[in-house]
Amino acid sequence: PMNAPILTAQNLHKSFGDLQAVRGVDLQIARGEIFGLLGPNGAGKTTLINMLAGLLAPDAGQITLDGEVFSPRSHALKAKIGLVPQELALYPTLSGRDNLLFFGRIYGLRGKQLKQRVAEMLALVNLSERANDPVRTYSGGMKRRINIAAGLLHEPEILFLDEPTVGVDPQSRNAIFEAVEALNRAGLTILYTTHYMEEAERLCQRVAIMDAGQIIALDSPEGLIRRAGGGVLRLGIPEGEGDSPLEARLARISGVNAVSRRDGSLFVEADQPQTALVRILEAAASLKIHIHSLQILEPNLETVFLQLTGKSLRD
Repeated sequence: PMNAPILTAQNLHKSFGDLQAVRGVDLQIARGEIFGLLGPNGAGKTTLINMLAGLLAPDAGQITLDGEVFSPRSHALKAKIGLVPQELALYPTLSGRDNLLFFGRIYGLRGKQLKQRVAEMLALVNLSERANDPVRTYSGGMKRRINIAAGLLHEPEILFLDEPTVGVDPQSRNAIFEAVEALNRAGLTILYTTHYMEEAERLCQRVAIMDAGQIIALDSPEGLIRRAGGGVLRLGIPEGEGDSPLEARLARISGVNAVSRRDGSLFVEADQPQTALVRILEAAASLKIHIHSLQILEPNLETVFLQLTGKSLRD
């Protein structure tokens, strides 16, 4: 059974002028889970996070945090949230440690408690050795890790990480994964947004897939993959042969569930891609259609996303 929700959103809406960034989102995040919010850029993830973190008031809908109605005016409740936005105002001339001491004071930490907490957070994000160097000498990934440390200083109950590994070197990416996993083992609830499928598969107990301001699927990574069925074959076919009878022929093959054309490729969803493949090649040969590339897409979250939205996550 799922733990009691720490955070609940009901029918959230947010528009900016004519743009409907979030259009009726419902979700519950259980205490102690890593909850993934997955979708392409522009899906509404950041707008949703900013509402859940109390930075932005929804136009409609309600958010409950720890059993209480939550809004940008709920100052006491806000202390339960750690937010790590993609950009944090770090002071480039100050050292990593001094940046954290500064943020810690803003949160009301003082003296020995502050110094100890800063040291713990530097160790957590694997930056103790560079703690005394000015932040301007840090790589992008190291700056991102200091961001995470800053969001944790006040010991929040739920941490929001908005695409923490975008444009980050592999070493920092690993340090971020390890920190996230260690925090979660220690009981922290984490909302993790990403457009990297493999991150969601590695880290998250449940994943909400978001597209065009709505959540279009929500389940465990395994559940989403199972639901997508077998797999998908991607056939590269010369342009101009799109109106060929091939699509209709393929759709009749047993075990083929759907055929769609996008960007010069035919996508064939099949229960058993390997078995269907032989029949697909026979059909193409009999119609004298040349298949110039062929890919069997393994059942994973990337494939699920493609099937649900008709687009790939990273355009």
